Amino acid sequence: MIRELSELGKTLRADKDDAVWVHDALKEETITMVLTIRPDGRFFSLQPIEKKKTMAEAVQRTSGKNARLFLDNSGYVLGVYDPDSSSFKKKIKDKGEGKAKEIFEKDVTEKRNLFVKRLMEFEKLEEMKAVIQFYSDDNNEGISKVTQEYFVDKIAKKERSGNIAILVSGMNKYLHELDTVYDEIIKGYEKKQKDLILSGSKKCSVCLESAFPVGDFTHFPIKGVPGDKEPAGGRKLISYNGDSNPFESYEMTGNENCMICTNCAKTYVEGLNWLLSSGVEIQTADKKGKLKKQFRYTNRKNFGSDTAMVFWTRNNQVLDEIDLLDAPSADQVAVMIESLAAGNVSSHRYLEPERFYSCTLSGAAARIAVRDWIETSLGDFRKSIVLWFKDISIGKYDADLKKIITSYTPLYALARCCQRQRMKSDGTYEYDKDDTATARVAVALWRAALKHASIPTWILTKALQRARYDMSAERAALIKLILVRNITGGGSTIMENGVQGVKPVAYVCGQIFAKLEHIQYKALGDRNAGIREKYFTYAMTTPAAAFGRLFNLSSKHMTKLKSEQPGVAINLDKDLQELCKVIDILNFPHQFLLEEQGQFAIGYYHQKQAQFAGSNNK
Repeated sequence: MIRELSELGKTLRADKDDAVWVHDALKEETITMVLTIRPDGRFFSLQPIEKKKTMAEAVQRTSGKNARLFLDNSGYVLGVYDPDSSSFKKKIKDKGEGKAKEIFEKDVTEKRNLFVKRLMEFEKLEEMKAVIQFYSDDNNEGISKVTQEYFVDKIAKKERSGNIAILVSGMNKYLHELDTVYDEIIKGYEKKQKDLILSGSKKCSVCLESAFPVGDFTHFPIKGVPGDKEPAGGRKLISYNGDSNPFESYEMTGNENCMICTNCAKTYVEGLNWLLSSGVEIQTADKKGKLKKQFRYTNRKNFGSDTAMVFWTRNNQVLDEIDLLDAPSADQVAVMIESLAAGNVSSHRYLEPERFYSCTLSGAAARIAVRDWIETSLGDFRKSIVLWFKDISIGKYDADLKKIITSYTPLYALARCCQRQRMKSDGTYEYDKDDTATARVAVALWRAALKHASIPTWILTKALQRARYDMSAERAALIKLILVRNITGGGSTIMENGVQGVKPVAYVCGQIFAKLEHIQYKALGDRNAGIREKYFTYAMTTPAAAFGRLFNLSSKHMTKLKSEQPGVAINLDKDLQELCKVIDILNFPHQFLLEEQGQFAIGYYHQKQAQFAGSNNK
């Protein structure tokens, strides 16, 4: 996984414009404010700007302080802090306002001193004269103009965080973007790299080369991985404990154990950061028809509140099939399935020697957990997607078309079938956001869709727990998928509208239950709690005991129907007898196993859809 992410990072570097400086010594940062200085070193302005990406010196910070050249946050560039920040408010809560101010003032003073010290390393550059004069202690028109009060009054709360770039009036580039500055940064970095290589050359376990140093250095953080509250700088994919409790193995400490060179460490982080943030702004309409801008990720899918999946190909191709998983189109799916059945897949553009990759991530404190890793050929990927749609297809009665149509459920909607619901004060139900089942189910379904893998049976348990309340087309599709992928043999196959081959006993029991429910409805009309609400789980798990009681209730419903609607009673009785022919009523199964419970639920769903269509035709 690290190797492929590193290769992606190198590809992204190669695709950058020729005018953009790309090097391990540099890192992409965002400018949010600009400090403008007059050529004589006097302060001119401090203005927020629209976020702008730029290449700047790559600086790693953990618990210590480290200044970046010409581009940094307000603490380093100006020596001021944001009194509205969560860290300052937390410090007030812990220490009191007076002590908090004292601590933060000391902190930003140290940071500004480090920033100025770093600038002085480049004092020979012509462009540095104005900057050195601006930071001089005896310049009353320089840095002293930007006080704590000035910063808070002039810069809005939402604009105070982020990086400040320095611009000298009359120049058309920020100081950190000058070629001379980039040259000096790269020279200093490469000298350190050579010294490290000379001290002991090791082979990188990712690129299998020794052109770059391999050792105990801190990897850069990755931003945007969901989970608990993300640290300010982001989370680490690879990290070890500090000096107080180092991880040691074969006399190697810290990151020496991962044996990744500095170049691969930079490029894998660049690749993963790009996957997590890449996207475009699109216009969408709200419920009132008003257009609004919305950011849409191109290489990322969010699964619940704590999990994200990123995907890419070796040549960074666009995959239309991924969008179909989110919003299936019956016409497009039909074309894909027909193409596979006709053996025409060999002519498809995706069957070139290309690879598809996907990794699923969650964040916990300052670290990243990898929940899943998928690597496959693009040809196998497409075949798996086609088989996925065949397996999730389910018949659904369309009231407008007055017939049963084939329904394809979006992947995330399938996952939500397992999410717990809770009742609101008005009696309606809503999804419980504290239930993490959706993300776990979505991860398993994603692998099943891309690798034609089986589904964990615990997901079937979750789906059946919710079936009592709502046996929807989405839930039926999920149960069908699990049964088709997990159960082999037996002489029967669950189809979208029925069973191919011998009908399992549990499936027929589900049909019978649906028919008994229909008889109750015809006899008594709508009920607040009918036999589905009272007996569905009972009949699905212990059929012998449940159906004895259900048939007794049904006989009373039939007696009422015969006196009020004799024609309807005769037809329903015939339908019930036809279903019961398949089962020996006197030897009803005492218990259904988990897979049989799934068959029961599908039998119930299929019978319900058939009844909807049948009652409409009559």
